[in-house]
Amino acid sequence: MTIQYSKDHEWINTAEPAAAVVGITVHAQDALGDIVFVDLPAVGTSFKQGEVAGVVESVKAAADVYMPISGEIVEVNEQLRADPSLANSDPLGAGWFFKVKLSDEKELSGLMDETAYQDFAANA
Repeated sequence: MTIQYSKDHEWINTAEPAAAVVGITVHAQDALGDIVFVDLPAVGTSFKQGEVAGVVESVKAAADVYMPISGEIVEVNEQLRADPSLANSDPLGAGWFFKVKLSDEKELSGLMDETAYQDFAANA
């Protein structure tokens, strides 16, 4: 897997750039607690890097989900909409949020690898 991380605690798997997968990190779901609702973006919507693309609500708080890279939403995880707890039980797998067609792959250089993200999250 080719996973990179944003400072907003989202991950992006760019193994297939035509449809990169985005979700929230283990750190983010730990901080939120039990997730009870997700608001996913509409397919076909385009976002710039850093824009709010969705919302996660937990028993403790609500948090925005930011676009780690500019692009167009090509698919959303309907399973997650039906069972938001997937974001807790499998945040890097079945709990993914959406897939995005990248519009500027150069933006990937501003994201962190796993080691850098672990250091960042430990100090967040």
